[in-house]
Amino acid sequence: MIELLSPVGDFDCLKAAVQNGANAVYFGSNLFSARAFAKNFDKDELEQAINYAKLRGVKTHLTLNTLIKDEEFEEAFNVAKTAYEFGIDAIIVQDLGLAINLINSFPDLEIHASTQMTTSNLEGVKKLEHLGFKRVVLSRECSISEIEHICKNSDIEIEVFTHGALCISYSGQCLFSSMVGGRSGNRGMCAQPCRLPYSLFSGNKVLDKGYLLSPRDLCSLENLPNLISAGVSSLKIEGRMKSPTYVATVTRIYRKYIDLAYKFLNNKISKYEIDENDKKELMQVFNRGEFSTGHLLDTPNKKLIYPQKPNNMGITLGKVLKFNPNKGLITVKLENAVAIGDGISFENESAKYTISELMNKNINIKSGLTGDTVTFGRMKGNIKPGDKIFKLTDKALSTEALNSFSKENIKTYLSCNLEIHSNKKISVTVNSLNFNLEVNFEYDYIPDIAKNSPITQDRIINQFNKTLNTCFEFSEINIDLDDNVFIPTSILNDIRRTAIILIEDKIINSFKRDSNSIITKIQSYSEAVIKHQEKALLLNILNTNYNYSKLKNFDRIYIPLKYFSDKNYENILKVLENKSNLYIYMPVVVKDRYLLTIKNMVENALKKYNISGAVVSEMSSISLFKNMDLIANYNFNIFNSYSSAEIQQLGFTSITLSPELDESELSNISAKNKEVIVYGKIPLMTMSYCLLGKSNRCYKECKHLCLENNNYYLNDRYNFKFSVIPDNIQTLTTIYNSRNISISNINATCLRYDILDETIEEINNL
Repeated sequence: MIELLSPVGDFDCLKAAVQNGANAVYFGSNLFSARAFAKNFDKDELEQAINYAKLRGVKTHLTLNTLIKDEEFEEAFNVAKTAYEFGIDAIIVQDLGLAINLINSFPDLEIHASTQMTTSNLEGVKKLEHLGFKRVVLSRECSISEIEHICKNSDIEIEVFTHGALCISYSGQCLFSSMVGGRSGNRGMCAQPCRLPYSLFSGNKVLDKGYLLSPRDLCSLENLPNLISAGVSSLKIEGRMKSPTYVATVTRIYRKYIDLAYKFLNNKISKYEIDENDKKELMQVFNRGEFSTGHLLDTPNKKLIYPQKPNNMGITLGKVLKFNPNKGLITVKLENAVAIGDGISFENESAKYTISELMNKNINIKSGLTGDTVTFGRMKGNIKPGDKIFKLTDKALSTEALNSFSKENIKTYLSCNLEIHSNKKISVTVNSLNFNLEVNFEYDYIPDIAKNSPITQDRIINQFNKTLNTCFEFSEINIDLDDNVFIPTSILNDIRRTAIILIEDKIINSFKRDSNSIITKIQSYSEAVIKHQEKALLLNILNTNYNYSKLKNFDRIYIPLKYFSDKNYENILKVLENKSNLYIYMPVVVKDRYLLTIKNMVENALKKYNISGAVVSEMSSISLFKNMDLIANYNFNIFNSYSSAEIQQLGFTSITLSPELDESELSNISAKNKEVIVYGKIPLMTMSYCLLGKSNRCYKECKHLCLENNNYYLNDRYNFKFSVIPDNIQTLTTIYNSRNISISNINATCLRYDILDETIEEINNL
């Protein structure tokens, strides 16, 4: 059975997920979580959360999926160690150094590779499997066919996102918030610049406007049978920042359709159909311009982005027919039902309102149905006839969600044997059927001889079944009872409570772990001594009008792979290979469907040019270069000495440190050979989406503006310009920062200069 994995931002969300059918939940601690602004859990709450879920047969996953600095490493390790002792089932990790240390230190603990590790092909999955990961959370950009190829050809568990918010950038490859807003998404503090408005320019011409980087939310209900058939181990719902209503509703509906999909796949029902009311409830709790299939299909998704609005829209109520600004009364013909207590918003008004007054022909009503013309108020603001009205919250749906986790729906079943004799203490044996655990005890009470009404088996069973405020239920009660004995009700209740406390403690203790016997693998690193410093140029764009023979004062030159297969650049590359060591700069992402194309491009380049090595940004590219100088690009998010050491074990001769680190941190990280980007416009996003063709995949009728020699850029609300570089090989788009970074006095083996549009003279001056 596939796992339904639900998000948990606080304890109410935990109850909402568990009570509505989640098989597993994921949540963060107060430290090192990729959702730093969720409530998360402190140490005591973490233990309580694990106990609550596991008593009800639900697995727990801790998110330690941020990048860790050297001085934070021990603390992060200790957070994991504490969760290990509490009985956590798995820890989700982005930082490679932390992951390997945890894998080596806690061999009986599952370590999952976060989607922040940007794993999108089979070779990358196999590398992580070899390193000891038990599960990989694939990039959201993988299609079902790509997911199936990975599942069928690997032995590791595969987890995919199935519902909720999508990032436009490949997770782990977005530096927009960090570089522009000073809040790192890789450190759990994303400011969501992708949800802001932009204008797309070609030169001075505006091509598009709106929220051009804001994807619609993902909904996979229709594709659940295909995902199950593909071999996926876990379906993940996004939303650790969302409300308990959201968690309860989405978990309940996905539980329903996963179960329905299995019935369909096992031929127990003839059709797998989606009830539109369920889809509407999902939209009601959260959506951005309705839903899309994200990247799951092989066909182009031209509805990936919703440029009109970046936040929750709920469902459409209708349009304003009349507005009385003096009284704040609004008349609308309803496209969906509405009721007192529902929350609404208007198309051109940022404020949110709660309906407290609802009328039909001047008669007060509690609710209105689809097709009714109603008036509500009293509301003021930027409202006018013709404006769309959205229902953001549904009081009835919220109440249903609240009720779903205010009671125990998930039961741990117990069997009980009672021996009640008139001349001895009461003997109790309780067995947990779910966990196969047993407790035995004697209750310190000897029953009296009954004067009037002796106790009966039915009365004992009735008292023992009063467990409604717990997750336990007695499915079997066997009683060896003497005749004519009396036991007060208070004694029976206390026996029941004692039995439940003892079996609960035994269950909890069964999944606790002792870490005292664990030999931790944390190592200490000292700063490497740099004896010789080189300079490297990354030429992101080659200009055929430049005279590259004038370049000087550099030791290495990195050229993007695409130029090696373009005849227009042969002469330039021949010049460059004679001036310094020439390296192929590999793509940030390599999807399996493009792997053969890219492999052929690499092989042809190696035959044609004198190549010294490659700058590699993802796992699968390593195997394309045998016995060559390999540089691990910053896209591996190398943030500390531990990750540096582990990445070099994969065959890299040197590493490029993360540009998110400051000068002191860059200098202090220990590495055999380290490279630091000291100048350039850093890529802010790499995304599987073309802003020009407005699609996640190329298509025949596209105008192919990406092939024209034009300068494209995004303009933000402060008039900053961000260069946009499309690449139609994999429908990848890179967005570059509007400003150059500039760093000096760095302790590094190689200083790297990232060149985008500088002239030869400017490069030499640098």
